[in-house]
Amino acid sequence: MPPFLGLILAYLIGSVPFAYLIGRLFGRIDLRRVGSGNLGATNLARQMGWPFFFLVFALDAAKGAIPVMLLPSPGDLAHHQMWQIALGVAAIVGHTRPIFLLGHGGGKGVATAAGVFYGLLPHQTVDVLVIFGLVVLITKYVSLGSLTASGLLPIMVLIGRGATPVFWFSLFIALFIAFTHRKNIQRLRKGKEPRIDRSPPKEPVTEPPVSTGDV
Repeated sequence: MPPFLGLILAYLIGSVPFAYLIGRLFGRIDLRRVGSGNLGATNLARQMGWPFFFLVFALDAAKGAIPVMLLPSPGDLAHHQMWQIALGVAAIVGHTRPIFLLGHGGGKGVATAAGVFYGLLPHQTVDVLVIFGLVVLITKYVSLGSLTASGLLPIMVLIGRGATPVFWFSLFIALFIAFTHRKNIQRLRKGKEPRIDRSPPKEPVTEPPVSTGDV
């Protein structure tokens, strides 16, 4: 497969808006117009129940894992891992800027990035996901779990693998997730971040949506 076709395919896979589709099919809601307005697992869970969080998180993670694990490397590419990283970036870009929604309304990339790193470093990724779950269970903040897990991943990669390309990629993703959660960080500092045990109304909102740390 030519490299540009592989990257396009990874982007298209990442662009599939599972949260939006499931909201439409099973809840008859436009997730962009309710709750935080974010097409992520958390916003869908707030509207339709928390079992949907695990469903959408798994599907969004698969969007990152499938290209990294299944798309073949180009024959003339010397470094297979660099190709996997490129595919992972394409999938994450697709999730955050999905072509099927004209580049708008994507998620924050946490679940898809988790899938990408599962394809690259499965053991470290599972450890990070466990930490994510524990932080969310203890604090009730999904955003804090996302920030903690993404921040610890580069440290774990550096300890386990050294300053490899995957380490620099994990560091970039940690900074990227911190950037997409910048408003959540401000609300966490002020004690105004919504918790998972406080569900907002399911009625559509008329004011501009406020992100609540959706993944």
